Amino acid sequence: MTTPSPVCAEALSDKELEVLRLLAAGHTVKSIAARLDRSEASINERLREARRKTGLGSSRELARLLDAQKIWDRKIDLSPGEPSAEEPSVPRRKGFEWTKGKIAMLTLLPAAAALGLALAAGNATPEAAGTAQAATAAPVSGTPLTGRWSLDVAKIPEEERPRAVTIAFSPAPEGRWHTVVMIESPDGALQKAESTAALDGVAVPVTGSMGGIDSVSLRQPEAGTLVMTLGKDGKRVSTRVYTVAGDGRTMTETIVWAAEGMPDIVTTTFNRIS
Repeated sequence: MTTPSPVCAEALSDKELEVLRLLAAGHTVKSIAARLDRSEASINERLREARRKTGLGSSRELARLLDAQKIWDRKIDLSPGEPSAEEPSVPRRKGFEWTKGKIAMLTLLPAAAALGLALAAGNATPEAAGTAQAATAAPVSGTPLTGRWSLDVAKIPEEERPRAVTIAFSPAPEGRWHTVVMIESPDGALQKAESTAALDGVAVPVTGSMGGIDSVSLRQPEAGTLVMTLGKDGKRVSTRVYTVAGDGRTMTETIVWAAEGMPDIVTTTFNRIS
């Protein structure tokens, strides 16, 4: 097999490198534009210029080659800058942007989170979680979290909302917590995630049809609050805190994402259905 020729990174500007770095990390043009507060046309122009300078016909191949060369040690500012005349910015809504990619993460990960995707603060690996402080909360059977909850999808734009997302919490033997998440997509397809974990911060496997996560760890700082750590391949995906309101009818989910390009904090609301 022929070894690809090295790409001359010195020919690329920092702005071109910052886009290619995000592309190599799995971002799309849309998510890069949102991350950098630029228009998609501006991002595409940076990629075209990078391809012209290097002679490669594929932006993703260029990003892959640069990633393989480990050239990212070069300081690159990924913070949104002031828009220029050549690069008009795109107005952004405050808070979470309901793009299809992000709504997929919002629904699939909470499901997995409830199922065992959610993450407790810290790493989701069994080794790291094993050192976590044990929970001091009351047994799960005596908490207001027990029961079935439905995501308030009315707050999601109609063209992007799932038909339904439900989370079910129930006590399991030996003081553990059983979680099942079901997601019905707009086309009627169903996805399920399930886990059984102790409230000790130790990661356990998540089973089902959600590929975005494979482990979850739980802690319960108080009766009406559950902290979940959601992981994939030993890396943290997000941290989710579920808090039941005083009347027991609603539950707030606060999500702190680990991935670049996602909002720092997102909140959603679940309503009790049983």
